[in-house]
Amino acid sequence: MRFPPRTLEGIADGSIDRAFRRWDRPRVKAGGRQVTAIGVIGFERVEAVSREAVTDAEAVQAGFASAEQLLGFLDRRATGDIYRVTLQVVGPDPRVALRAAVPDAAGIDDLCRRLDRLDRASSHGPWTRQALDLIQANPERRAGDLAAEAGRERLPFKVDVRKLKQLGLTESLPIGYRLSARGRAVLERLRSREPAAEKVKR
Repeated sequence: MRFPPRTLEGIADGSIDRAFRRWDRPRVKAGGRQVTAIGVIGFERVEAVSREAVTDAEAVQAGFASAEQLLGFLDRRATGDIYRVTLQVVGPDPRVALRAAVPDAAGIDDLCRRLDRLDRASSHGPWTRQALDLIQANPERRAGDLAAEAGRERLPFKVDVRKLKQLGLTESLPIGYRLSARGRAVLERLRSREPAAEKVKR
């Protein structure tokens, strides 16, 4: 599920404890979890409800001013059933601790191998080293600017950066990204593997 920053703030402080979505089928399940910027959100209940069941009180608990406003949001999707998802924060974002954890040499080599696998699996060719270099050289730059510099479209570039974030190598800022301590260590190792001639070019 996607949550805008204002909704995440409400979930974090407890003022929002449910969400409503119009789906052709449930996209999350009771007992499921999702990692977000505020921590791990747990989905306690997922149930189909009628339009009439959406009250003003429930709309407020979902971050809307009224049932009318919430239904207007739901009606942007023309088809599907309305689902109520009861949720809460159940733990911290594990990526936060991961970003600060710099592994030993064997762990760094394992991360480099995982990056190699991402490069091999990519339909647009190797990208991990370029992305790490760009983020280190341009912290807090907008994703669109970095994508343009890499000669790529913004949304696919952002998807790739999320893969680096899952490994604890980058962190998102209000604008742009920066490398974590873990990411800097991995990039240093990648650079140490370069042939001398390639280092001169850079």
